[in-house]
Amino acid sequence: MNEPLLPDLPPQAPRTRRGLLSRVCRLILQWTGWRLRGRFPDEPRLIIIGVPHSSNWDGILGLLMKIALGVDIRIMIKKELIDSPLGPLLRRLGMIGIDRKAAIGVVGQMHQQFTTHERLWLGITPEGTRKQVKRWKSGFLRIAHAADVPIVPLCIDYPSKTFTLGELQYASGDVDADLDRIRALFAGCRGRHRNA
Repeated sequence: MNEPLLPDLPPQAPRTRRGLLSRVCRLILQWTGWRLRGRFPDEPRLIIIGVPHSSNWDGILGLLMKIALGVDIRIMIKKELIDSPLGPLLRRLGMIGIDRKAAIGVVGQMHQQFTTHERLWLGITPEGTRKQVKRWKSGFLRIAHAADVPIVPLCIDYPSKTFTLGELQYASGDVDADLDRIRALFAGCRGRHRNA
């Protein structure tokens, strides 16, 4: 039996309309051989962390999957981009503007987003850059702990052309221990330009 290209969405997943663009994205994924393995948890609010983020193609492939699935995964970007002429398109694609100069900071802003939305899935790359880093940024853990939401690991693996969903993880409040534990889940994930 053939493995499905994309898993089904659970009932509590935030959704977008699926139409012609969704079908086109699904065809592109089929043509290129990329697929999404695993299952999304049936949670209305969560954070998805994608690793390794080594290429702009990660975002393009992720966006194709998001649109093909009809899932509303939000992505943080600079507020200045949301306020630019591209703002309407970026908002339609699920981008959330973050004001890095705001008094409450990024964690506070995202905590507010989680408290004001009944359903919110937030996508984050914990490396914070496409370059190899020794230590991940801990913002995703701080947001998860403050908002009391689970974390879903998403392994990006170019050799197998898969994005693979892992088991739910929870922030304990011990940032160093959580970073070590969650980072270990990505052993073997091979990005376009480097491993996790």
